[in-house]
Amino acid sequence: MIPRHFQIAIGLLLLTILIIGISLTRVPNQQFVLERGQFGGTGFAGKREEIRLLVAYDEEQRLRWRYAEAFMPEDRSLRAREAVRSLLAQYSQNPSPHPIGKGADVKDVYWIGGDTAVVDMTPQFADGHPSGVLVEQFTIASLVETLNANVAGVSKVKILINGQEQETLAGHADLMSFYQTAAVHELIKEFE
Repeated sequence: MIPRHFQIAIGLLLLTILIIGISLTRVPNQQFVLERGQFGGTGFAGKREEIRLLVAYDEEQRLRWRYAEAFMPEDRSLRAREAVRSLLAQYSQNPSPHPIGKGADVKDVYWIGGDTAVVDMTPQFADGHPSGVLVEQFTIASLVETLNANVAGVSKVKILINGQEQETLAGHADLMSFYQTAAVHELIKEFE
């Protein structure tokens, strides 16, 4: 026979479980500020937004604005990273309007002062990128303009590959320079 104090403890435990179960089913559906992003499951403050992406179309030799929905964190570095990832997702579609290296991704975005974004890309971004003056310029222009459209206060962009400076993207586009967003904006007008 089970002692009386164990019976009472088990009864109270079952009653607690029942009360918790009932209260969870009655909680109204709430919208939380913290959502799950592409950051290994950790929550970051932000929300789903419609963002603007400048997408390159190689066949037409054009750059066109597209809209995409993405989880955009409040933190500037994370926001910039997600904007670039959304652009890369457009380029990784099959068929792609502007093919890039398989596995290309952005590792991180750092800030120098308040206006210069340093975008650190994975080695696959450069290693698998098609070579050609226009193709490489389209990649850089679309990346810079996408950042400028979705992150406030970007006036210069520097692109690193795996944390290191690299002379060119795939033999032509200069990666040693800082790209001025105003100059890139003027350049893309020719291709819109």
